[in-house]
Amino acid sequence: MIEINQLSKMYPGGKGIKDLSFEVKQGEIFGFLGPNGAGKTTTIRILMGFLRPDSGAAKIRGRDTWQERTGLKRIIGYLPGELHFFDRLSAQEILLLFIQMHGNHSKLKENYKKLIKRFDLDIRQPVWKMSKGMKQKLGLISAFMLNAEILLLDEPTSGLDPLMQKVFIDLVLEEKEKGTTVLMSSHQFSEIEKTCGRVGMIREGELLTVEDIAQLKQIKRQTFDIRTKNEEAAQYLRQSGLHILHEEGLSFRIETSGNLNVLWRVLAETQIEEFHQQPLELEETFMQYYH
Repeated sequence: MIEINQLSKMYPGGKGIKDLSFEVKQGEIFGFLGPNGAGKTTTIRILMGFLRPDSGAAKIRGRDTWQERTGLKRIIGYLPGELHFFDRLSAQEILLLFIQMHGNHSKLKENYKKLIKRFDLDIRQPVWKMSKGMKQKLGLISAFMLNAEILLLDEPTSGLDPLMQKVFIDLVLEEKEKGTTVLMSSHQFSEIEKTCGRVGMIREGELLTVEDIAQLKQIKRQTFDIRTKNEEAAQYLRQSGLHILHEEGLSFRIETSGNLNVLWRVLAETQIEEFHQQPLELEETFMQYYH
């Protein structure tokens, strides 16, 4: 459905993308992972026909995204990484404007009413009064309501609270059931892990690899802070074979990767006073993978 072949687009100063090649199959949810400035947004803008590549090709359904940029927009739902709406219009006026720009008005109105309810968005407010999270909801509604064959989503959960992130994940999985093709860039490892079958990892404009999400999980490392109740329990932990990053008295920082069954088995046989899981930063995962 989406084909990218030796795609390059360079900006003054050396930033951009270099010889990217990957494809997204019909009905697949494909994650596009990378730190800020890696080239994710540039790639998506080329797919949208907003940028002309310096070399290489980007195609959707076999059609060049620059040469046929107008026609292809009829089958794409798009969420940009930076949202800009008409500030003086209300959310309702903006959504109705988008509906008027597409066909099948009655179906789209039905869709957007359902999405408004799911995202709990007050559509009477003018955009200039909206928070970042409310604008993000408006952008997601405008992308999902079109029943598009393809969704291009650039940092889709930016500014959303955990409840709305869950709503988003549910929507993406529903689109997968319908056979929609989704390319989604993100910093959020958790949302990629829950929705995508494959991921492409990009750094400094170059594609490092395309991996099945199951393989990527095997290299994901997690860190836990543990405090034992006594020295006997601490000694048991030392001899357990777990990877201890740091130790101070009865307190330990332990790192694991892949399957956590060994950790749970050791903890079940140890007297533990405190247990905390450290949040996993996506950039940390990238660095581990790069090494």
